[in-house]
Amino acid sequence: MSTPESKTRPLAVVTGASSGIGLELARVFVEHGFDLVVAAENPAVEAVARELASGGARVDPVRADLATYEGNEDLVAVVEHVGRPVAALAVNAGVGLGGDFVDDSDLRAHLRVVELNIGSAVHLAKRIVPPMVERGEGRVLFTSSVAATGPGPFHSVYAASKAFLASFSQSLREELRDSGVTVTALMPGPTDTDFFRRAGMEDTKVATGPKDDPAEVAREGFEALMAGKDHVVAGSLRNKAQATAGRVLPDPVKARAMRAMTEPGGGKS
Repeated sequence: MSTPESKTRPLAVVTGASSGIGLELARVFVEHGFDLVVAAENPAVEAVARELASGGARVDPVRADLATYEGNEDLVAVVEHVGRPVAALAVNAGVGLGGDFVDDSDLRAHLRVVELNIGSAVHLAKRIVPPMVERGEGRVLFTSSVAATGPGPFHSVYAASKAFLASFSQSLREELRDSGVTVTALMPGPTDTDFFRRAGMEDTKVATGPKDDPAEVAREGFEALMAGKDHVVAGSLRNKAQATAGRVLPDPVKARAMRAMTEPGGGKS
């Protein structure tokens, strides 16, 4: 998939790139002159790579389960095989899980949320960021969520995983403050993707309410990344209001408010 111009283009790595925000991030990187390594668990990543490469970019697809150590190492191996410095890393792969923690869900499913949303982010940052620091340049984007700003009843492990990413990104950013490498957290709200169906949250109030365009969320994330911002609350004013409230309201109040949005059955008329 390489082109004669490929070696002059910066390289970006995007995970969770087969759909939703990840796919739109991949598109905006290509639009701005990047070559890509794109990763996802499902076979659609191959078709995505062909689509993105049609405009002349080099796009290397990696089908890997990033909830596993081996899957992350497979992605890193492809990046190393490409043999070019990574200018930008967009850690976007993630999964949600709704329902009553005690009664409605499987332990393995909760652990998979932790392994993908948290484990893969730490793994890829540990493998890909050090060479950026050695070169003195690079950009890292973690897809967190406005859900990170407060407790998340009925999607408790997911919300906590996004809070981890928000904290991790700020911590890593401060460590790298004088390194030439920037770290940005993308914090979208409800977005028009397949998230709620896959998370088993279709009958919640948040799932039946208004949602943002993933292409717009990705654009805002890309712009914040390139500007070196520490975070961006993407999408509607509603998301920005939630993030602001998250800074001032006590956790029990935020938990009760979120319960109204995420409790199963809350979206039924």
